[in-house]
Amino acid sequence: MKIGVSLYSFHGYADENSLGIKGCIDKVKEFGGEGVDFIDTTKFGDDFDAYIAYAKDISDYCKSVGIEAVCFCIGSDFLNRDTDAEIQRVKKMVDVAAAYGCKCMRHDATPGYPVGERKTGRSFDCVLPILARAYREVTEYAETKGIKTCIENHGFFAQDPERVEKLINAVNHENFGALVDIGNFACSDADHNYAVGLLAPYAFHAHAKDFHKKSGSLDNPGEGWFQSRGGNYLRGSIIGHGDVPVRQCVQTLKRNSYDGFLTIEFEGMEDALKGIRIGCDNLKRFVNQ
Repeated sequence: MKIGVSLYSFHGYADENSLGIKGCIDKVKEFGGEGVDFIDTTKFGDDFDAYIAYAKDISDYCKSVGIEAVCFCIGSDFLNRDTDAEIQRVKKMVDVAAAYGCKCMRHDATPGYPVGERKTGRSFDCVLPILARAYREVTEYAETKGIKTCIENHGFFAQDPERVEKLINAVNHENFGALVDIGNFACSDADHNYAVGLLAPYAFHAHAKDFHKKSGSLDNPGEGWFQSRGGNYLRGSIIGHGDVPVRQCVQTLKRNSYDGFLTIEFEGMEDALKGIRIGCDNLKRFVNQ
């Protein structure tokens, strides 16, 4: 199992007036990481030619410093946007993933219908056929580019492990699987190790993330915290400092023969460089135990 870092983790350090993307890639190398995940940038708008040229430049830089381009992570919404138009947009993002040199791409399903907009047809099962068709069309295209696509347990609506498994089986394509985010299950109040065990057989990629947790029955802790679907309080933490059983989840992935990248997503309030560095050290130890 290899350790990587999502460039999302660097927060303001990724800005051009700070380290920039290339400087952050250098830091991943310095901290002992072997790969990076990319996130979508809006600075190119609809100019996909410029986006692809940029991605190729970053890809070349990764190769020059010995860092692998692992996964391209983007948002998408096949429910509240025109589904066919969204499918075509996501296919263009597959081309960007190819330019980065990634062999994997994660795109979201939907955040669900806005609260209060519909009284019926809100359930995951009701919209499953729409999502499955969209994911299948995208992954069939991505396969021609040598890229696997996946859904992450992300965004509340498609976050439960049972929903993710149901969608993967509905798509029913060998090129489509799961990005298992160890920490994100907290957002749907699911048991982390149970959830990782359920989805590990489908895993194409994995994220390591940790959270501090407080019961929703307690007072609001204030700045830096947000609430899970069930109203519990969560705050991002350094890997190993929070309440997510990261080491146990890592061992569960290993028992299920997952041997891909385990990429850190740091969301804590600490300085990002410090948080990523300590998280890398802790995660390496968990993997080797």
